[in-house]
Amino acid sequence: MDPRIAQALAITPASRARERTIDITTTGARTGRARRIEVWFYRVDEQVYLSTSPASRSWYANILANPEFLFHLKHGVRADLRAIGTPVLDRARRTAVFSAIVDDLNQPWNPAGIRQPVEPVEEWVAVSPLVSIRFPDLEESDRATPEGDPR
Repeated sequence: MDPRIAQALAITPASRARERTIDITTTGARTGRARRIEVWFYRVDEQVYLSTSPASRSWYANILANPEFLFHLKHGVRADLRAIGTPVLDRARRTAVFSAIVDDLNQPWNPAGIRQPVEPVEEWVAVSPLVSIRFPDLEESDRATPEGDPR
């Protein structure tokens, strides 16, 4: 994997809002048309997720209907990554991921500039969309790198 892409995806709780900000292009659930919007992504336990504060979101409906979409990195490196979104429905996993996200957003130094405190975790678990992201092309490139190769 390109080290610049790996670095852009390796956000931490100390990452600023700009570093978390991406665009995604989904296929409309009803229209079948490309829809590009700006969102934040999160990383918990080395896994990339899309979510938002508790609400219904059209991007989530689009990913449910058409799991393949484009994940556009735009800070530090510009790259359009083919992505596959899988909704996280298991309550225990949702609770673990949202606990990390809410803790991240409620940091005292507030790197993302969000008004605090962020809603309780239980509200996020109950009604926020949560999508786990895979990057098939990046997975394939990692498998194709010979063992011992520093790439």
